[in-house]
Amino acid sequence: MTIIANRIDGRLIHGQVANLWTTKLNISRIMVVDDEVAENTIEKSGLKLATPAGVKLSVLPVAKAVENILAGKYDSQRLLIVAKKPDRFLRLVEAGVPIETLNVGNMSQTSETRSVTRSINVVDEDVAVFHQLNEKGVKLTAQMVPNDPAEDFMKLLK
Repeated sequence: MTIIANRIDGRLIHGQVANLWTTKLNISRIMVVDDEVAENTIEKSGLKLATPAGVKLSVLPVAKAVENILAGKYDSQRLLIVAKKPDRFLRLVEAGVPIETLNVGNMSQTSETRSVTRSINVVDEDVAVFHQLNEKGVKLTAQMVPNDPAEDFMKLLK
């Protein structure tokens, strides 16, 4: 299995993911996992434009991502999985995708969210999902860019 990193980022592919993380981790494919985005032609076009040259892109619904990963479709590649919300990763884990660590990046502020850090904002549903992921053995970290120290996200969440 060649899942190099997993990241929650409400912006999906942007400067930090496209340039810093992809370069630092020598990523060959970015996989965006999101049922709604996978159906949105305009959003997919924007993601293609944001993907660095030489890096492949997959934008898949959760079920197709599970199918492809478990079938070994990406075993020869260095895969970065990105999703907007933690529930996408919970569904991957529950379907058997081996996810050891999940980096919680940017989760935007809305009128319904509460702040965990300057750039991570959650609703109660997100908190419940983070606890479920933690119980399933996924190590949750908060790290905006590769040069920042990785913090234990569960300690920040309390």
